[in-house]
Amino acid sequence: MAPVGPSPRLPPPRLAGWTLAVLTAVNFVNYLDRYVLGAVLEPMRLELGLSDVRAGALGSVFMAVYMLAAPLGGYLGDRVVRTRIVAGGVLLWSLATLGSGLARGYSQLVTMRALVGLGEAGYAAVAPAMIADLYAPDRRGRMLARFYLAIPVGSALGYLLGGAVGARFGWRAAFFVASAPGLVLAALCLALPEPARGARDPDGEASVARLSPAATVRRLLATPAWAINTAGTTLMTFAMGGLAFWMPTFLQRVHAMELGAANMAFGAVTVVAGLVGTLLGGWLGDRAQARREGGYLGVSGWGLLLGAPFAVALPLAPSPALVLAAAFLAELLLFLNTGPLNAAMVACVPASLRASAFALQVLLIHALGDALSPTLMGWVSERASLAWAVGGTALPIAGGGALLIWGARRVERLPEGLRTT
Repeated sequence: MAPVGPSPRLPPPRLAGWTLAVLTAVNFVNYLDRYVLGAVLEPMRLELGLSDVRAGALGSVFMAVYMLAAPLGGYLGDRVVRTRIVAGGVLLWSLATLGSGLARGYSQLVTMRALVGLGEAGYAAVAPAMIADLYAPDRRGRMLARFYLAIPVGSALGYLLGGAVGARFGWRAAFFVASAPGLVLAALCLALPEPARGARDPDGEASVARLSPAATVRRLLATPAWAINTAGTTLMTFAMGGLAFWMPTFLQRVHAMELGAANMAFGAVTVVAGLVGTLLGGWLGDRAQARREGGYLGVSGWGLLLGAPFAVALPLAPSPALVLAAAFLAELLLFLNTGPLNAAMVACVPASLRASAFALQVLLIHALGDALSPTLMGWVSERASLAWAVGGTALPIAGGGALLIWGARRVERLPEGLRTT
């Protein structure tokens, strides 16, 4: 047995709260930089003369690099000081976001978006594992929900900031503004303390065996709760990634909304629905898990299943107001799963494998999810219509919900020793 990380000393509550706040701010910038592209996609596409498929590929190339680099981030995250991985990642993706605004052609833009994916990959693997080491298991659903509030808020600000700045100063300026906060946060991350791995777990795990990468993959694939969680999250990610990329363009193209108005409206819907859904999901997930072993998966599954009809309604709504109402309800129910799914991920693997567990999940959910969906939706748009592409996302949403509900029942029937092995 080889020790990994510092000794299991519990941080004081204020220090844990400060660390969570900084990591959440970084996650906020993470999603801002990611989704500012969707906000300015249409004017950028027109200026550079891109087809819908080539425009969609900008989202796919980001995800391709992000998912392929994540396993390396997870491997390092289980072995080295994680705050350095976080600081280096945010610095790299912020500089690449700045470079996106300076790009003079499609190939340069592709390169910058790939570097954004590389920077974000390490952070995505280690940050949730750090938070798990700061809080006891019965609080992790709520704490992770707070961390993942950055998804709707950061995504919405990406649309709002991108739409406002892009409409007034041009699409390049939106990237310049989005890159600035990360440069400051990179320095703050270097000053964060490194949480002791496993100190908050019931067994206070401080010394663990280091598995090889191949053994780690075998261990995770043999863990039923991890496999079910990953499969359901993949279907959800496919749909949410495609909708996030194309919805502002859908409002502009199908309902003749202006660039700024479309992004303002969709951003406002996203932030409110995301805040309510994420906080509610964290609370419901902790309560459900306290009553039964599959509670986290069950809450997530029902959220997805109930959200699917509202995705169907998006292309059928006759007015922008009704489209936005359907989008609000769909996003609220989809964001309901954020805290529970990540808390379930933390609970089903030992502390020594958490960064690797998140990293391998990142690889799979994006390889089979939103690395594909922007381009595939562009393909459907060119051969049928963008409305068909948007409405079709209801199928993976419903499939993911049904799978997670089934998985919750299966996990409940497993002997306790088989839930994490």
